[in-house]
Amino acid sequence: MTSVPIPIPSRTQFVLEGIKHRILTGRLTPGQALVETELAAQYGVSKTPVREALKTLAGTGLVVMSQYKGVTVRTVDADMAREVYDVRLLLEPEALRRTVRRGAPLDAALDALHRADAAADTAERSLANREFHRALYAPCGNPLLGRMLDEVRDQAALVSAVAWAADPSWRREAAEHRRILRLALEGDAEGAATALHAHIASFVRRAFPEAGTQGEDGPA
Repeated sequence: MTSVPIPIPSRTQFVLEGIKHRILTGRLTPGQALVETELAAQYGVSKTPVREALKTLAGTGLVVMSQYKGVTVRTVDADMAREVYDVRLLLEPEALRRTVRRGAPLDAALDALHRADAAADTAERSLANREFHRALYAPCGNPLLGRMLDEVRDQAALVSAVAWAADPSWRREAAEHRRILRLALEGDAEGAATALHAHIASFVRRAFPEAGTQGEDGPA
């Protein structure tokens, strides 16, 4: 029997999306304390929806809850980057391979690419890049595979936000995105998957050289 997800109350969802957006766009930085009373005042709600939102964010890996330190934005280090990007390297190229083989439309990926190119700031560009990657794997035909990648999506975005703050390499990544999408639109499933594997591996190698990634020199 499949369990039905319990809907998140609207106020909790409002706070959840607000905090997540601030984390993923760098307005809340890794290690920063998240105080319930302050957040409740900022969002005009009681502490209850804030507390529930923080619990959900802890479940997705964006914040850390400690008995002694309270709640803080998750710190990004080489170990975290390796864990998240190992999962992406294992799953994301295969998902794209399946997307291309089944001839799924990639209009959403093209739209996200255009929005990233036209972005006015790093925050807007980062969000568009997240949507680009999701648009490649979501139509893979295996909902479980898509959900598994969704589960690490926010953590991957947090890694990217920290890396971009130190070295804004978005122009290089945008060129790699265009190549990946071109191969996918041409129906070259293997070429697109290989290019995506190289793109993911090279990013974490540049941003966190001490991390390394499993299989980064092997086939996608």
